[in-house]
Amino acid sequence: MVTRKRLRSILTGLCLYVLAALLIGYFGVNAFNGNHGLTAKQDLDRQLAALSGELNRLQLERAQWERRITLLKSDGLDADMLDERARELLDYAHPNDLELMIEARASQANPPRP
Repeated sequence: MVTRKRLRSILTGLCLYVLAALLIGYFGVNAFNGNHGLTAKQDLDRQLAALSGELNRLQLERAQWERRITLLKSDGLDADMLDERARELLDYAHPNDLELMIEARASQANPPRP
């Protein structure tokens, strides 16, 4: 009887330590790999950097488009811009325009093979 109580108390203590170690290990792994862990934070930082670069590029593109749109508005209409845009969209050339037909070079059309 005495040996069973002693064995039970040793096994109970050992099981508590193992359970505590498993619990700490579980939370440690989730702190590193979980949805809100360190690797998820690194992934979010990478996505933030990529999206910031894309945002800057899109802001520049938007500024260019806004500048072109202001040139086409009626209060500050730029005749050259309107004429250029209409000819481009309609594929139209004025009879007095001079058109130059440039053929593609053979070296550009068929690059040499190594």
